[in-house]
Amino acid sequence: MAKSPYTWGIDIGKCALKALRCRMSPTDPRKLVAEAFDYVEYPMLLSQPEADPVELVRAALEEFAGRNELAGDRVALSVPGQLGLSKFIKLPPIEAKKIPDIVKYEARQQIPFPLEQVIWDWQRLPGGFEEGTFVLDAEVAIFAMKRDQVFKTLAPLQKAGVQVDILQLAPVALANMAIFDQLPPAAAVDPEKPPPSIVIVAMGVDTTDVVMTNGLRIQQRSMPIGGNTFTKALVKDMQLTFSKAENQKRHTSKAEDPKALFQAMRPVFTEFASELQRSLNYFTNADRTATISRVLLLGNAAKLRGLSDYVAKQLQLDVQRLDGFAALEGPAVLGAPAFRENRLGFGTAYGLALQGSGGASIATNVMPREVIRDRLIDEKKPWAVGALVGLLAAALLNFAGLFLAWRSYADDGFKRAFDESDAVQALSQKATTEVADATQKRAAALSLRDTFASVYDRRFQTLDMLRAVEACLPRENLDAADVADREELHVDAIDCQFYPDLATWFTTVKPMWETTHGAGKPVAGTAAGGDPAAGAVPATDPAAPPPDPAMPVDPAAAVDPAAAAEPVGPTGPGWVIQIVGHHFHNEDRHGSEQDEQFVRSTLIRNLDGSGLVPVAAGPRVVDGQAVTVPIDSLGIGFPVIVASPPVRRVQMGRGAEFQGGAPQEFGPGAGPGEDGLVELKRYDFVVQFCWRPGGSLRPVAQPGEQPAVVP
Repeated sequence: MAKSPYTWGIDIGKCALKALRCRMSPTDPRKLVAEAFDYVEYPMLLSQPEADPVELVRAALEEFAGRNELAGDRVALSVPGQLGLSKFIKLPPIEAKKIPDIVKYEARQQIPFPLEQVIWDWQRLPGGFEEGTFVLDAEVAIFAMKRDQVFKTLAPLQKAGVQVDILQLAPVALANMAIFDQLPPAAAVDPEKPPPSIVIVAMGVDTTDVVMTNGLRIQQRSMPIGGNTFTKALVKDMQLTFSKAENQKRHTSKAEDPKALFQAMRPVFTEFASELQRSLNYFTNADRTATISRVLLLGNAAKLRGLSDYVAKQLQLDVQRLDGFAALEGPAVLGAPAFRENRLGFGTAYGLALQGSGGASIATNVMPREVIRDRLIDEKKPWAVGALVGLLAAALLNFAGLFLAWRSYADDGFKRAFDESDAVQALSQKATTEVADATQKRAAALSLRDTFASVYDRRFQTLDMLRAVEACLPRENLDAADVADREELHVDAIDCQFYPDLATWFTTVKPMWETTHGAGKPVAGTAAGGDPAAGAVPATDPAAPPPDPAMPVDPAAAVDPAAAAEPVGPTGPGWVIQIVGHHFHNEDRHGSEQDEQFVRSTLIRNLDGSGLVPVAAGPRVVDGQAVTVPIDSLGIGFPVIVASPPVRRVQMGRGAEFQGGAPQEFGPGAGPGEDGLVELKRYDFVVQFCWRPGGSLRPVAQPGEQPAVVP
């Protein structure tokens, strides 16, 4: 990769190869310093029938590489605008982090080839503004080239030994040049009041690139008219050879009959002005706020006498040749006769060198990523070889050390070894004494650790509670194709609040508790004999089957009707856990198991029971395996549905959103049956329950009883 601050901008045109070597000014960031240039004109135009473009370009590149030193410099190369695709897309209001995703989506829509067959890049243009995390009025530019065309363009330079770092479309290079050289800095431009736009008209041999920009927005278009069009008009009307017509076009003032030359080219003048007017109309129609201040002509064909005056008269605009670059320095280059003679043709090379030097507004690059990666690998190969040589040298040194140690063996070595052994023995005895002291200190530390261990184990209580809640959620028929048939609850949020006395909370939710568990049902929480301190009694499940008359009834388990008449809720300090969620189990075919009833018969029933739930952390882990405990032994109980809004219809995405998880809600918008959407009935709920860590809100099952297992 390049190690020099200089960049060669190379423009391989159809008439000549133009190259400019530049770097950013070390004192002024708005200046570009030109160090060297080269202009290699072909013996004939590449578009002439008898020309061999491949051979002519190869010879020009060899001549350029032979008389210029490129080692260590970056190289930026341009390709004609008609070989690539340029799209400028206005984005809707969107989160900044989602811009790459929507750009990739737009690229698939705008590029008429599979993305695997093209090389493309994009950049967000200046302008727009951000509100929080959202970007408004943002515009991005997408540039692309077919992969095979990119490698075809790079082939002549690879044969000439020129490594290209940047590959850019010529209109983009012209836009970078115009923004840097002819417009104020983007930071000084008010997006609400942008400056008037300038139009760059770069005349080539066969085509003309038209670029309009105000520093914030860019529009570009190619016209099928170039310098060759004027030459062909002279060949046709004056019966001249192509070479003679080209010579007289370049030197009209020295022609035998200049008036006849202009008469022959006048239709092309008119066609050029009309086509340029059509392009400007297209630009202003696309951006109604744009105003054009001036039109700048580039390219050697723009030196055609009378062209700028004629176009200015036809367009009623300020049209002039760009005879000088305002932000380009370097007297050795700017004062050279060859550069002054062909300065109109160096606009693209200027923009390329500017991008390579880091001063361009648009820094996209359509160079193949694999080519850049291979170059990085090639650069690292010498370092890899050096590392291997170092490892080999270290191995040799290690072997030499071992060899010298073996050769130094002698009898007096034994005495030295015994002396060292006695010293080690004395050191060992000292270490033994120190170990005994350390053991005593360790015992004291272990005693202190055990004091804190009881507190440490409490960290698992929250995990136990969350696992218990997870175990209470229904998980039936999860593979059903229809989301509404899946027996599942979607938890949107879990929150908690501590109460010094849970009776305070229960007083506020008592009416809802009665609604949740059926009107007139006693509150679970009254123990046998009506003693609240004895814990809570599980409420009767309305869906449970009637008791078997043949089964004996335990008198001790009966509840005194007088005691049960007055509901008694939880008391004492504890937490109230709130679960916010929703489900889609609300179709008519589900019968009574819909909306609130579905929550009541699943989550509420499980939280209100004494079913077994797995606990896989803390002191309830036996031999590394999770054990199951009754849910009420974890201090969980008194579930209440505190919010139960009506069922509402929503639109959901159809496809990947249904696989392996809850569907993604898009919200109401398009009507039912639209492609990619399905209509569901959504029921939202809020459930609260009590939790007293380390204690029980209701008595655990008595010996011999078998608690129901939570599904």
